[in-house]
Amino acid sequence: MKRVALLFPGQGAQYVGMGKDFWEAFSIARETFQEADDILGEFLSKTIFEGPETELTKTRCAQTAIFVVSAALYRTLQQQMPEMQPTVCAGLSLGEYTALWASKRLSFRETLLLIQKRAELMNEACEQVRGTMAAVLGTVDFETALKGISGVWVANYNCPGQTVISGTEEGVQAATVALKEAGAKRVIPLQVHGAFHSGLMQSAQDALLPFLAAAPLIDSSIGLAMNAPGTIVTDLPTIRSNLQRQVTHSVRWEQGIRAMEAQGIDQYIEIGCGKTLTGFNKKIGVLAPSLSIEKTGDLETVCNC
Repeated sequence: MKRVALLFPGQGAQYVGMGKDFWEAFSIARETFQEADDILGEFLSKTIFEGPETELTKTRCAQTAIFVVSAALYRTLQQQMPEMQPTVCAGLSLGEYTALWASKRLSFRETLLLIQKRAELMNEACEQVRGTMAAVLGTVDFETALKGISGVWVANYNCPGQTVISGTEEGVQAATVALKEAGAKRVIPLQVHGAFHSGLMQSAQDALLPFLAAAPLIDSSIGLAMNAPGTIVTDLPTIRSNLQRQVTHSVRWEQGIRAMEAQGIDQYIEIGCGKTLTGFNKKIGVLAPSLSIEKTGDLETVCNC
């Protein structure tokens, strides 16, 4: 059996119409969207398929929507390839909760409700304190470049040459100047609701703690590469702690991928909207092939590998 790593996208990958071809082609996908609508008591699937985009991109909607789409696609893959079992799962930011579910540590219902609460709390934090983010292209000594600049944090270590900063508008502006002087090729402002993975999310992190403590996690033999430490974690207390820390902590995505690579992964499969994580893998230089499932045609490609 191949050692397979499943990767799940995070907020920002969403778009109107994502997953609709799976809904049209597979009953298991339709059932997943319907199950989510029933649990949430709202027509989330209608917003996913029809928009408006302004509603879908809101934090409180985007996070649940991305999870449901990834879950529908993964359930379809499981139905088509029941013999395939992942060795390890990982997800970028919000996607880490999808990985938690895919690694069989939490039920679909409990994961969806936990994501809904996380999204609500992060949305409130964004409304309370205005913030922004920017992607930094190029190799820079961030610790030196950002020394003495307040209100800015490194949010994501995505892959070689691509890092994301987060913080107040003033902090990110000052950091932009400093990073360009330090050798960054480009610093690109991101259209986001707030300063995710920064100290400005502290209120959301604190408020999420009791919900994480109450989540009925169960043990699993499937590895979980987590964002905050950038390592593979198995024990439940540490998983809970890392899920909480993730709200304000840097996402060490590249480090997590390298930890998976050290496990001798034979194939990476990105499941959900977009192909961003597959692109990161190419830049990281993983040895195993990376495939993605976003459209029904992609499913056939994976099944034939």
